[in-house]
Amino acid sequence: MSLDDGAAPIETEALVVGAGPVGMFQVFQLGLQEIHAELVDALPHLGGQCAELYPDKPIYDIPGLPACTGAELVERLREQMAPMRPGLHLGQVVTRLQPRADGRFEVASSAGRRWLAGCVVIAGGVGAFEPRRLKLDGVEAHEGRQLHHALPPDEALAGRAVLVVGGEEPAIDTALRLSATPGAPGAPASVTLLHRRDALKADAQSLAEVARRRTDGRLQFIAGQPVGFHEAAGRLEQLVLVHGDTSTSPLAVDQVLVRLGLSPRLGAIADWGLALERKQLVVEPAGFETSQPGIHAVGDVNTYPGKKKLILCGFHEATLAAFAVAARLHPQRPQHLQYTTTSPRLQRLLGRAAPAAP
Repeated sequence: MSLDDGAAPIETEALVVGAGPVGMFQVFQLGLQEIHAELVDALPHLGGQCAELYPDKPIYDIPGLPACTGAELVERLREQMAPMRPGLHLGQVVTRLQPRADGRFEVASSAGRRWLAGCVVIAGGVGAFEPRRLKLDGVEAHEGRQLHHALPPDEALAGRAVLVVGGEEPAIDTALRLSATPGAPGAPASVTLLHRRDALKADAQSLAEVARRRTDGRLQFIAGQPVGFHEAAGRLEQLVLVHGDTSTSPLAVDQVLVRLGLSPRLGAIADWGLALERKQLVVEPAGFETSQPGIHAVGDVNTYPGKKKLILCGFHEATLAAFAVAARLHPQRPQHLQYTTTSPRLQRLLGRAAPAAP
């Protein structure tokens, strides 16, 4: 059976599913093998959970970087893979994957996008990360304008009264960042944190800073839970809150950031007929191929003897997977191990001038 939504598929040598750090590095490593990749992710931005859950938190175990934040790591990886010019398809989930008789794969996404890929590399972490949403029927009509489940550009919040919904690190980090310099150009007019009760979960330093800003007025706090909303002329005007004593009250809103964290879901991957073990894809550790030849899995989504769920291990897996993909797609091409330091070919791929001859 062929996937058909009426549009011609994008033909590509490789499709990488998951744009977290490992997926981004996978694109880079495939590029070094002169294999073009298209990159798709459920989130509307690059970086996966690294960008979504701890953009401002330090990471200490990336080789050569004594410390960097999640956002800094994502930006470095974005810059690194840029010469490979991947096609980016964000904010959509891969829903169907079918092998073809010619060895390629037909793939479709929730946005109606279709691909015809020589190989597929699944780098989806523990599945497609989807933001936890406000459970209010009909409120989704305001998404992208006044209601945001991913952090919008700063200019969308400038001069606005911003409500941040949530009581754990994603919400607290967002509220602290937005309330850092009230009155500064581009800053929100006010920032309010809403959680169902006055008991927040974060590291001690963040909680102490929340307390300080509540005291000095930079950050407001409300204990309550949204149970309804009011709108007028197509605009979201109020949330209806219920409080611990079961009383309700309206809260005027302008811009609402729902920061309730992410919900990882293996989703359609579980239906693709690939061997699974405890909701992880079983792979062989030489090329990280799954039980379906031509489909590889790297990062937290896979399992094999000795598996460690670390970003740096995912980078190693992506490197070997790239060599395996190259061997499958171009069996006639000799695989010489080359180094970016000395190889003119690799430097050309990276857009770097070859070093001058001595």
